Amino acid sequence: MSAENEKVVADFCRAWSRMNLEEILGFMAEDAVYHNIPMAPARGRAAIRAVCEGFLKMADAIDFRVLNTASAGNVVMNERVDSFVYKGGKKGSVPVVGVFEVNGGKITAWRDYFDMKMAGVG
Repeated sequence: MSAENEKVVADFCRAWSRMNLEEILGFMAEDAVYHNIPMAPARGRAAIRAVCEGFLKMADAIDFRVLNTASAGNVVMNERVDSFVYKGGKKGSVPVVGVFEVNGGKITAWRDYFDMKMAGVG
């Protein structure tokens, strides 16, 4: 089960580089929760859509480079570097630890931990 859950998360992370919102949301359960720590959590696919749309609208390119993955049961954790090419050409990258809960082949919870100052928003 862990290997299957790791594949769901790996495929989800790769999907960001294609910047296709419907593909990205297709990995999420209807009642999923996305918590970009320390911001308020987005509950449900509609709220997650709004957050993801914001990321996609501000960028010309996005890449989640996964460095390490570990899992136990339905929990998958990854260490990654999220890189963005923002509108206007500015580039930025931030190290992230993501914690995902996968149930029935869908992501039901997604928590990202990162330093707001390194992300340029703190």
